[in-house]
Amino acid sequence: MSDFTIKNLKEIDDSAAGRGIDLEARFARKHLDSQHLGVSYFRYGPAARPPYGHRHREQEEAYVVVGGSGRVRLGDEVVELKPWDVIRVAPHVVRAFEGGPDGLELIAIGADRPEGGDGEMVENFWTD
Repeated sequence: MSDFTIKNLKEIDDSAAGRGIDLEARFARKHLDSQHLGVSYFRYGPAARPPYGHRHREQEEAYVVVGGSGRVRLGDEVVELKPWDVIRVAPHVVRAFEGGPDGLELIAIGADRPEGGDGEMVENFWTD
């Protein structure tokens, strides 16, 4: 493995393409050849809000708002977001994001995770 890796997040395949919601999701973990770190890019279109959330068994995550605005639901709490807000989320907390009037762009950072991942989707999490 090399001592460093450079990868453009926007050149990684969009894992959310074709899912019927204005959402872009690009996961760089495997492209970085990192043993301990995952970095991802998310873009939510204006007012885009998937009805599902997710949580983890072990992996703590942090999110950095790099563009636009929006909201995040963390468990039962909904918080307004603006550029350069950093949100740390404990593994067990269910989270979901919503784009504001101009959309929302996030960078997500995650640490070590079990082989194969530890994320769990929570359907119908944010439907009101």
